[in-house]
Amino acid sequence: MKKLFYSVAVVICAALCVEGATRSKKNSVARNMDIFSSVFKEMQTFYVDSIDADKAVTTAINAMLAELDPYTVYMPKSEQEDFKTMTTGEFGGIGSYIMQRNGNVYISGPQKDTPANIAGLLAGDLIVSVDGDTVLGKTSTFVTEKLKGTPGSTLRLKVKRPYVQDSILEFDITRAKIKIPSVPYYGVERGNIGYIALTGFSESTADEMKKAMTELTSNKDVKAIVLDLRGNVGGLLESAVNVVSNFVPKGTKVLSTKGKGLLNEKIYKTTTAPINTTIPVVVLIDGETASSSEITAGALQDLDRAVIVGNRSYGKGLVQTTRDLPYEGLLKVTMAKYYTPSGRLIQAIDYSHRNPDGSVSRIPDSLTNTFTTAHGRTVRDGGGITPDVEVTYQPLSRITFNIMRDFWAFDFANKYRATHPQAPDFNNFAITDSIYNEFKAFIDPGKFEYDRVCETLLSRLKEAAKVEGYSGDSLGVEFDKLEAMLRRPLDKDLDSQREAIEPIILREIMERYYFDAGRIRVGLRSDAGLDSALQVINTPGRYDSLLKPSNGK
Repeated sequence: MKKLFYSVAVVICAALCVEGATRSKKNSVARNMDIFSSVFKEMQTFYVDSIDADKAVTTAINAMLAELDPYTVYMPKSEQEDFKTMTTGEFGGIGSYIMQRNGNVYISGPQKDTPANIAGLLAGDLIVSVDGDTVLGKTSTFVTEKLKGTPGSTLRLKVKRPYVQDSILEFDITRAKIKIPSVPYYGVERGNIGYIALTGFSESTADEMKKAMTELTSNKDVKAIVLDLRGNVGGLLESAVNVVSNFVPKGTKVLSTKGKGLLNEKIYKTTTAPINTTIPVVVLIDGETASSSEITAGALQDLDRAVIVGNRSYGKGLVQTTRDLPYEGLLKVTMAKYYTPSGRLIQAIDYSHRNPDGSVSRIPDSLTNTFTTAHGRTVRDGGGITPDVEVTYQPLSRITFNIMRDFWAFDFANKYRATHPQAPDFNNFAITDSIYNEFKAFIDPGKFEYDRVCETLLSRLKEAAKVEGYSGDSLGVEFDKLEAMLRRPLDKDLDSQREAIEPIILREIMERYYFDAGRIRVGLRSDAGLDSALQVINTPGRYDSLLKPSNGK
């Protein structure tokens, strides 16, 4: 049945696309809507089993929209809460991150100064029940709905806490209006760098950025600003304009949008006085920097107001708006493309031109166009924002990947917090030999899923040799030798990879005491991106030279 509604939806989508593109056959939309309605009525009447009308129609709508782009989506009333939370940065609840693990839901970390934090919930707590109703075996979505509610309402939460004697605990918690900060941390790093971590673009972003910028630039020791947009997937377009306004004169063009028809073309300029237009600025980006983050980075790059450091950004140059639908539904629809001040579109994928199999591809670099910045530097469109300075990060080894994936560092930090309730001195805390040896002893080799790539490939080679008829005693002996060479004790690998593993443990432990800000800040101690930014700032003439054309004019 899902395939049937999908096919009908594709027919409707094709009719709508033809209608919008050619304005011919004006009755095509009405005709296809009649077809869809007739199919649905016939199915309701004659299909052997009962049909869930809401589910069936939603499936058809989603299938139709899937033919367009991944950002145009239909949201019935029941699915709008997360979207509103993203745009406003607020919701009613207890203020804790949760996660699905081993078929149950756990507290992954309470936010600072929220009801969850004040009540005493800790990372690693297994949620057993909410208001007397068991939630064991339930999904994180189900538990989220139980935890959220009107500010001022109360709930009783039962959890099982690891690494303590009295493991079953109950908490009476009063829900509150929870604000998700766009700037979870800002401060002075490495003595003279004003660092701002910006993780989202919501209605509160402008105020948070203004506060951070005002405080940092008023500090006489701060000689440059590092704006970290890594992992920031975006949010409200207007918030991006407000972020840029901190660095450029009032009335500066930040971007333009172009939709269907002249009435949907719009130019966005800054409307508030800047905080500082001269202090050097470095923006950190990566492959997850998207949407409003790319507007911010792209505008500052085009205006030659900042040096961009990191890796090429995601490449989302499409703008969405919301339209109200009957019965409190909501349609988030792509209504325009945005262009940075130089005129470039950074959209990486052209969803209007699909491959024969329906898939889409990134625009190849050979088909991109060149544009010029305010100072005459060359920049390109298509495929995201290319940084002025590329950063090479240490690749994630298999052992570090497994430690993160299987929660070994997460669980160890929970145990450490249980046995060390007093918060350590942030500035002087480090992973000592003693702590690292505790971590090594914490890992059970029998439970550690160590999927060594080389051993897997060797096993496949053995099978291939057997199929090809190369089996034999001499070959088997050589295989055994190679297998012995590749088989290394877990303990030795933990020692050899200590430099890469220590920061993971350190971030987890510090988050238990100092929340998101502690995790972010301690992570900056060994951060290739921040190191590259500092090299740009501290090398005489480097910052200015990067903002000049290659011909030096």
